[in-house]
Amino acid sequence: MTAPKPGTVSADTGQPLTIAEAIAAELRLRGTPERAAKEKAYLKSPLDHCGVSVPETRSIVTAQLRSVEGGAGAGVSRDFAVAVAEALWETPIHELRSAAVMVLITAKDHLGGDDAPLIERFLRESRTWALVDPLAGDLVGPLTEVTADFDPVLERWAVDKDFWLRRSALLAHLRPLRAGGGDFDRFSRFADVMLQEREFFIRKAIGWVLRDTAKKRPDLVFEWLLPRARRASGVTIREAIRPLSPEQQAAIRAADRSD
Repeated sequence: MTAPKPGTVSADTGQPLTIAEAIAAELRLRGTPERAAKEKAYLKSPLDHCGVSVPETRSIVTAQLRSVEGGAGAGVSRDFAVAVAEALWETPIHELRSAAVMVLITAKDHLGGDDAPLIERFLRESRTWALVDPLAGDLVGPLTEVTADFDPVLERWAVDKDFWLRRSALLAHLRPLRAGGGDFDRFSRFADVMLQEREFFIRKAIGWVLRDTAKKRPDLVFEWLLPRARRASGVTIREAIRPLSPEQQAAIRAADRSD
């Protein structure tokens, strides 16, 4: 085995806990009590908080992964990334769990359908959009584009009793649809069933995905939403119609008010 370069950790030497501990130590060092209290209140979080911003957390994660031979997570194995993420996640501190999500996202090219149970566990334990949304949108979304293994997973999440899983089934479509690809038929099928839910985070997610889809395909969103305007919530409609033409917006608002 080639010795690691000075200042690096080899992913082959079984050191994921070293990286996890370094990330955790840096987060604790950089946090402030004032920011921690403010963010805990804003997120209504049951977790402890260090008081470190998302960009700063990402910078810490990136720097530590660069210390692994291969650099920035590109050369980190699936097992190494999962071990780091699990070690960070087990401590009930928000920023450590956010860092765990970032590790998985960075290493997403090494993940696949076999990792769905781990991702689902993280989603169920998240209980906040601040962790659910990057897991669903930035991790699961890209994975659905490279493997069909997540197809049955999303079908199951879409009817789960946990609204965070239902939200995840919707947001997994966000990035592919935003880019002009994705499976709009599947998203629209999920959204149609959830359209009259009273849960704010479901209503918002439907509108968010429709809005980003409409940036490239406004007519597709207009034609889907118009006959459903009376069933959709105000939150969903306000989000969805932002990229539409004034005429399309007016037609949907009129349909929403019609008897």
